[in-house]
Amino acid sequence: MGTRTRVRVRTRHTTVAAVAAVAAVLGLAPGCTITGAGDGKAPSAGGRVLAVKIDNVGPARPQTGLDAADVVYAEQVEAGLSRLMAVYADRLPPVIGPVRSARETDLELLRQFDDPALAFSGAQSKLLPLISDAPLRPLSPGKVPGDAYFRGDAKPAPHNLFVRPKALDARPGGGGLESTGFVFGPRPKGGTPERERTVRFPAARFTFTWSAEQERWLVSMDGRRSRTSDGKPLAASTVVVQYVQVRQSRFHDRSGNITPFTETVGSGEARVLRDGRAYKARWERPSPDDGTEFTTADGGERLPFAKGQVWVVYAKA
Repeated sequence: MGTRTRVRVRTRHTTVAAVAAVAAVLGLAPGCTITGAGDGKAPSAGGRVLAVKIDNVGPARPQTGLDAADVVYAEQVEAGLSRLMAVYADRLPPVIGPVRSARETDLELLRQFDDPALAFSGAQSKLLPLISDAPLRPLSPGKVPGDAYFRGDAKPAPHNLFVRPKALDARPGGGGLESTGFVFGPRPKGGTPERERTVRFPAARFTFTWSAEQERWLVSMDGRRSRTSDGKPLAASTVVVQYVQVRQSRFHDRSGNITPFTETVGSGEARVLRDGRAYKARWERPSPDDGTEFTTADGGERLPFAKGQVWVVYAKA
């Protein structure tokens, strides 16, 4: 692989202290009003990557456009369920969805990307100031061109909101993953053969099954093989099971369920699945403005991913 240098994200104009100051003003746990983000002005174009919050409960499946994502993050939300964030750094499908609301976890996670845009359906009212002040471009309904979001008729509300990403004027064009700390390359030595791995949330589970024929990990969610709305199987070239701290946040949903906050800054253990093998790994992200490095557990060498779609599942340590 040659010599590699440590990848860090540049510091943006919004500082951690500024975001913390806004958070301090919010006070006690908020209510659950759902609305768009921003100050009423049209957001500036683009972003080097487009991140989209995607619904992942049963009625929302199968999703649309998920197979075109460069990275898919799976995170825990209220009541132990899961939600996805798909990141598009190279190409945009015509339609993506169903689109759902943002969480506090997303703001810290996205800081490792350089100039990200976030498409989402809305957020709790007291989270909106944090979204507006975060170093990202919020692209929610009502703040973008009128034809960008639409309601489909194949699924019941609220699982039927979709986005046409090109109408957002998002312009990913390659290189958008450079700031993440990910490296890609040939399969490293070591690892152990692995055919299948399951990651469980309190009320959701993900299973990744190695297909030697397709040379990818086939994705199943909640016990069913996952496909897109046009019948394409969801499959990853690399799967990262990243063990993190998951704690309660100050936010909750309409039913009073506390929103979990997934801590993506810090360090811990991981399992990296590629080429039908599992590698014990360490992850490290010293600050929100750093990318996440994955290294071998024994020698501390950078652990390359296989070229293709990456799934990162945040499992509780």
